[in-house]
Formats: sequence, structure tokens, C-alpha cells
Amino acid sequence: MIRLDRLRHHYRPNPLPALDGVSFDIGAGGVFGLLGPNCAGKTTLLSLLAGRLALQSGEIFIDNTPLGIWRKQHPNGIAMAPRDYAFYPMLTLEANLEFFAEMKGLSRRARERSCLDALDFARLETAVGCLAGELPQSLQRRLNLVIALLGEPRIVLLDEPALGCDEESRDFLIDAAREYAEKGNTVIYASHQVEEIEMLASELAILDRGKVRTIGTLETVTQGGWSLEEVLLQMTHLDAIGS
Repeated sequence: MIRLDRLRHHYRPNPLPALDGVSFDIGAGGVFGLLGPNCAGKTTLLSLLAGRLALQSGEIFIDNTPLGIWRKQHPNGIAMAPRDYAFYPMLTLEANLEFFAEMKGLSRRARERSCLDALDFARLETAVGCLAGELPQSLQRRLNLVIALLGEPRIVLLDEPALGCDEESRDFLIDAAREYAEKGNTVIYASHQVEEIEMLASELAILDRGKVRTIGTLETVTQGGWSLEEVLLQMTHLDAIGS
């Protein structure tokens, strides 16, 4: 289980905090959705979990162990596919996979197996030999995802993983995230797209301006006959800015 306790994070010189006292638990296994508009705090929250940002205030625990200690015990236990591409565009697809597998400390045999599994999982075999930067955006998103999955992390953080994809590619990425969670792993899926969260998440939290507006299962969040989109509009500033 992941426990977030009173997280606050501030980017100077912005006068408002990116996270403002965020506290909630995420159960082990399954897909947890983070829904909210841009600048809601989703990326900051994932970056803290991934160790890309240092904690300023508050604590994070995994299985009742402080995050820093847990990460030392499980060096490849958490991985993140960020909103911005996390690969080298001047390298080929397979060179990127090999490089990041080596960076995760996998043995030579494990690297070879992981790279082959990644190509098969993401259906990227036809793109072997292509420079990553020249791939279609949908295939770049797939590569971004499977790089995070190298080494089989227990917790995978996905930040707008289908951004810019067509419907077919989006559905593929959603199915891939679901399949990985069904193996007993925990996937945290952050998006501003209501439909993606509805299709995937068993539980979700709505964030806006650094605060948790509501949390629960899809059924409890939408009780009263409201759609998830209507709940989002009511609980965030989207209606105020005309989005």
C-alpha cells in the first residue's frame, strides 16, 4: 500500500503551492486514476513518488516503509513514464531499450529477454532499426511506456501516457496498463481525460490546484446520477475558465 501524508510542494516564485496538504492511500495492485486539469498537481505528485523531486513537506510510505528506504530496498521497484518522452531520439528503438535496461542494472541475459518482451508487448517489432525520434507519435508513446516497464517494477507511474494519440493507440495503451496491473502490480494513471480514467481505474482521486477534491471508486465518486465529467467540472476550476 502507498500512503501519502500531508504532502506539500512549492515551485518558486509561484505564490501558490503545487501540492497543498495531499493525503490519501493507494491499495496494492490494480489501477488508480489521478484525474484533474492541467496544473492540478498530478505530475508533481508522480514525480515525488518516482524520486524525481525531493520531498519538501510531508511523508510517503510504501508498505509502511518510508519511500527513501523502500527505494533503496527495491531499486527498480518504481518506474515512471513521464508526459515528456524519456528516450533518446537519435538512438534506434532497440538501442534505447538496451540502454535503459542496462541502466536498471539488469544482467546481459535479463536485458536481452526484457528487450524482446518489450518489443512483443508493445507490438514494436516492425519498428526495429528506426530512430526513436522518427517514429510516429503513437509508437513513441508505446516506447515511452515499455521503457518504464523494463525490470518489471511493482509500481508504475503513468503521466498522460496517451497524450496526442489517436483513439486506437490510446486504447492500446490503456489495455497495456490494465494488463500490467492484472499481474498484481500497481499502476497510477494520471490524465485530464475523463474517458481514460473511466475505462481503466478501479479507484480515483480528483486533484485541482494542489488539493484532493474527492477520492473513491468510480461508483462512489459518481453517486447521485452524475457523470464523472460533471463531477470533475463541479470540483475543479474547469467551469470557471470555460474548458
